[in-house]
Amino acid sequence: MAESKQSPLLSVYPSSCLFDEQIEVEVKHLSANCKVTLHALIQSDDGVEWEAFGHYISDSSGIVKVFRDESQGGTFEGLESMGLLWSMRPVPETKPGPRFQKNNVQTTVKVVISVYEGHLANGFKHHTPLTSASVERSSLTSGVHRVEVTEGGIKGTLFIPPGPGPFPAVLDLCGGLGGRDEHHSALLASHGYVSLALEYIGFLNASGKLEHVDNTYFETAFTFLKKHPKVCPDKVAVMGMSFGVSVTLAMAAYSEIIQPKCVVCVNGFHIMPLNGSLADVYAALQQNVDKTRLDEKMRFIWRDLLLPIPDDPTKKVEMGKIKCPVLLIVGEDDQNWPSSESATDIKKMMEKAGNSHLLTLLSYPGAGHLIEPPYSPHSRFSEFKLLEAKIKVMVVWGGETVSHSRAQENSWQKTLAFLEEHLYDNSRETTRC
Repeated sequence: MAESKQSPLLSVYPSSCLFDEQIEVEVKHLSANCKVTLHALIQSDDGVEWEAFGHYISDSSGIVKVFRDESQGGTFEGLESMGLLWSMRPVPETKPGPRFQKNNVQTTVKVVISVYEGHLANGFKHHTPLTSASVERSSLTSGVHRVEVTEGGIKGTLFIPPGPGPFPAVLDLCGGLGGRDEHHSALLASHGYVSLALEYIGFLNASGKLEHVDNTYFETAFTFLKKHPKVCPDKVAVMGMSFGVSVTLAMAAYSEIIQPKCVVCVNGFHIMPLNGSLADVYAALQQNVDKTRLDEKMRFIWRDLLLPIPDDPTKKVEMGKIKCPVLLIVGEDDQNWPSSESATDIKKMMEKAGNSHLLTLLSYPGAGHLIEPPYSPHSRFSEFKLLEAKIKVMVVWGGETVSHSRAQENSWQKTLAFLEEHLYDNSRETTRC
């Protein structure tokens, strides 16, 4: 690189923000038409390093603006203002199968962005950057209160936004991994919703066998949330992901206690016996275990376990009984559940029942199962622990990185808009209990 009058200056704005917020990256004081590589590096909570990089050429003033200029190559190409985040992948020496998850929402993720001379594609640790800067990304905005919940036998974490309230609320049902995923609830609280991240899968008895919670467990959680002094009791939604979708739809259809203002469902299914429970879903999966497929690298594909979608209406949630707005988000390349087939059938059932006006369907070609909040790294496959067998297998989730990342950004924006419309009545200033 020819000498410039000043040392390169890298700026990242804002230097601290939420995971779902965009950042602006700019490099100044380069030589004109200078080839540089912008590289981003993070370390996840489990110690895995993830990286992304793009190849840029400075303008006649020696400036690179990521939101303005096209990447000529790297982990992303073209005009991608957030490519340094959504295209992240494990560094080359990483053991196959990691999945990026924010396990501790009370800590931030530090993104180190560096500028290297030339167009590099590997070996970044062996090169000295021209300059570096960092940005702290978090799940929680300042003032959000995190509370452990064990009341009434339920297990979960409650997130309460700053301010006097009361606020609309969301009961957050994560997927089949088990344990407690707090990332979505933390972000929802940062956007003005009391949110309860409910733990409901993975409870083992003394003999190590799975114990499936019954429907009263979810009703207890909903009642707890509804009666909380910081919550508007008539403005409570339910959000289900993966396994949580069948629970969400069934409770909305049949429960006299869970009567949500609206529901959000992400990549799941409606296959559950009439007035059934999680135990019934697990039983159906066990009966169809022979439908498990393996790809060329012996990774599990489970999407066929619930196919074909049954014609028998007693084996599916009676969608005609749902009386609240439903946002249904589908990744068309979901290799874990038959989300697309289920969504098609849900739409037909609601059209036949005359309540399809309540359904908003967002279907994304090229998106896989793990639709997370925006700018999260995409994992087409990862390790998965079978809770009862206590072994780890490699599971295919699906999705192509670019299409999947587009879906994550768009669906999260639509989710926030959907919740705003139905829980805040389009006016946060006038919303009161």
